[in-house]
Amino acid sequence: MLNRLIKEQIKSKLFKDKVVIIYGARQVGKTTLVKEILKDIGAAGRYLNCELFSVQEGLKQLEAVKIKSFLGDYKLVVLDEAQNVPDIGKILKIMVDTFPRLQIIATGSSSFDLANQAAEPLTGRTFKFILYPFLLSEIKQLGDQLYLNSKLENLLRFGSYPEVFFLAEPDAVARLEELSANYLYKDILRFEGIKKSTVIKNLLQALALQVGQEVSYQELAVKLGLNRLTVQKYIDILEQAFIVFKLNALSRNKRKEISKSVKVYFYDLGVRNSLIQNYNPLNIRNDVGALWENFCIVERLKINNLKNNFVNPYFWRTYDQKEVDYIEESGGGYAGFEFKWTKDKLAAPKDFLNNYDNSSINLITKNNYFEFLL
Repeated sequence: MLNRLIKEQIKSKLFKDKVVIIYGARQVGKTTLVKEILKDIGAAGRYLNCELFSVQEGLKQLEAVKIKSFLGDYKLVVLDEAQNVPDIGKILKIMVDTFPRLQIIATGSSSFDLANQAAEPLTGRTFKFILYPFLLSEIKQLGDQLYLNSKLENLLRFGSYPEVFFLAEPDAVARLEELSANYLYKDILRFEGIKKSTVIKNLLQALALQVGQEVSYQELAVKLGLNRLTVQKYIDILEQAFIVFKLNALSRNKRKEISKSVKVYFYDLGVRNSLIQNYNPLNIRNDVGALWENFCIVERLKINNLKNNFVNPYFWRTYDQKEVDYIEESGGGYAGFEFKWTKDKLAAPKDFLNNYDNSSINLITKNNYFEFLL
């Protein structure tokens, strides 16, 4: 088992009169993480699975004394998959206001804000964390840079979900198929307006084939037989369920710049590859560039989040096809990055460097990714 690096950050926020909320996709390791934290608490901690009807019934009455009676006399209570409890935001607000010394950790595989349950009631009363599939920094616990290099192709093919990472290839494929079939849509289908998993699956497949490309909501709408606003809404829901995330175009109103486009990437490439049923080795694929770009951007997102590096992420492109794959805006500067699996020469677009003060562009390949992603 790998040590999840976020664990110590979470522990540092316990018993400070606030609810700790841990977001993350299903099967990403939230339950394992909170049970590890509970081990340090011992008998003073309690775990509750909020997918159980008995737990939902025990928490349904919005009265502090009754809720406390159900939770018991513990120092720390974990409410796992808490989005399944109706009015969870109000319940947590009642508890943190009435019993501030009771530490509650609530986990959710879809953002609580998705169901409008916790955003307003818990304003100023939470510490929030996101648990991702394994980070490269976590995998590095198993070896050195040579070990990471040996794992790169597998990470691009099968992703970094905790259960999948340690499996041999046939078992990894089987686990990803099960994950996609049984867990990927479980929370999404609960929300109003989404009746059939086939619509979501078709949308995800279309997005999987467009990794690294600009996404047109209108084109997707025509392809899927939906309207544009519905497509946009579904992608927002998928983002809040930690399956995909968007990257917006950078534009400072320069005449030639594309300003309103987005790209969509996957939090896990194993999930992405399962959607298009392509686990082939990299040497016989035609999407290696897209895989590498997705991998580098999501790993950078993970490590920035872990290190509390606050940056504004973008991509940049002009109408005459000059582009920069990824840009971080911070401290008045713009750090641009191009991602190429094997190419070792960079043709940096001068328009970007000329139009943006304090800007730079670097090439990230499989030979020099180490410092950028760790």
